[in-house]
Amino acid sequence: MDNSGDETQGKNDNTKDNGNDKQNDYEQENYVPIQEYTGEGFTLRDANPKTGEIAEENREEVVTAVEGFFKNQYKTEVDVHNIVSAVDGVSVFVESVGEPHFYSFAIVPIDIKNEEVKTDQVWSQEGQIENAVQGGLYAMAFENEFSKLDAYLEKTIENFPVVGTPTEIIEDVMGTGFTTTYYFTSPVADLFDELYEVYLNKPDITKEELSQFFSKHNFEPEDIIITINIYMEEVEDEPDEDVFNDIVANFEELEGVPRGSYSLLLHDNMIDKRRADGMKENTLKRTTPNKIIKE
Repeated sequence: MDNSGDETQGKNDNTKDNGNDKQNDYEQENYVPIQEYTGEGFTLRDANPKTGEIAEENREEVVTAVEGFFKNQYKTEVDVHNIVSAVDGVSVFVESVGEPHFYSFAIVPIDIKNEEVKTDQVWSQEGQIENAVQGGLYAMAFENEFSKLDAYLEKTIENFPVVGTPTEIIEDVMGTGFTTTYYFTSPVADLFDELYEVYLNKPDITKEELSQFFSKHNFEPEDIIITINIYMEEVEDEPDEDVFNDIVANFEELEGVPRGSYSLLLHDNMIDKRRADGMKENTLKRTTPNKIIKE
């Protein structure tokens, strides 16, 4: 009797079990309740801890260089919140002072061999800071609409067993542009590149002037993505479909919020501390290709 099929099936089952065990081990080691996460344990891919050590030894020099980089290149004053080891440098997470308000990061190269901080070579990922500034400008222009969105989400937190992201996490490890405890924005249209150039030429631009800019330029909801992330309140709770469906239904009826293409995600209570990410297989999502469109 040929039992080779059974043997193959056994090997496959063992492989699956080993994979599940590894995933469970990873989760036990790295998943923490969202309310308890402070950003500690966050790790960039292939990071060299030595770069962070060198940067901390020269922290004042690093901070001065990054503040100057944002001021010179982006006409924006920033506060430095956190320094995180990278491959051959450090990522420095910042928050803008005043408006436009945003969170972002810059990269400072480190010469590990000579233990030297290359403060004259600070750089950023292409478009990353520009996008952050654009989101902040959009929020300035539509302040009342964003206030209504914030009020809705605060009421949602009161009425359902869900929570947002602690501000400390946003400050220290996210750098996701215009970001609140509930959502972040991602401008994607050429119009926002034009807006950014307007800002560079006039960094003291007012809310009224920004409103005038948008009144003269048509844009579609799909031109700006707004991603809402919320978590179940209790550690043991899986994402609740009834809760999720009620929140989505309420949001679909909401009027007067910023024009945009909205994604809404409900995670369980745990966040991956290494990646600062709550997305998992059990996350409930209303997103592409069925985003919620607000005109």
